Amino acid sequence: MSDSATRLPRLILASSSRYRQQLLERLRIPFDVAVPALDETPFTGETPAATALRLAEAKARTVAEQFSGNGDVLVIGSDQVATFDNRQIGKPGTHDNALAQLQAMRGREVLFHSALCLFDSRSGTAQTQDVITRVHFRNLSDAALEAYLHTEQPYDVAGSAKSEGLGIVLLEAIHSDDPTALVGLPLIALTHMLLVAAYPLLELEKAS
Repeated sequence: MSDSATRLPRLILASSSRYRQQLLERLRIPFDVAVPALDETPFTGETPAATALRLAEAKARTVAEQFSGNGDVLVIGSDQVATFDNRQIGKPGTHDNALAQLQAMRGREVLFHSALCLFDSRSGTAQTQDVITRVHFRNLSDAALEAYLHTEQPYDVAGSAKSEGLGIVLLEAIHSDDPTALVGLPLIALTHMLLVAAYPLLELEKAS
């Protein structure tokens, strides 16, 4: 491998989410995973966008601090908040909570704020972006929602609907500039940030 490749900063995904890890693997670049210890409770009066952006950056900075003194790092932080009627919808955690979420959202448009942060330890700077996805849910029966939940068990995703899986049947329309944002890691925004940070992406193979 060339000297230019070995000088690349270490890329770290600050997330325990297997969905974000699977998305990042699509870029075919080496990365490590570290889980930040954070209280993700929204602040009183905080908007959904502000919550998502704050937590995405806090995750990235927390993990960067964990690796301080171990060379240059680029840390990816991401957070997703779903909202409608000025209510924030997080990860349900349980079947009953998921059913209540889907019942409240059926027939409605829900906004998903997928916030992204790329923290560069070389400069101490952070690039951030909130990628918004508008999702319209079908007006399905309780029986259909129960059947979906028992099959998919999407209790670890905001809004209880995994669009990359069976959850697509719950949705009538998805509007976004980035199709990966709803899954949890906006790759179009991330690749732009990596290029701004001079991370070579497609040039990596040439440099090896």
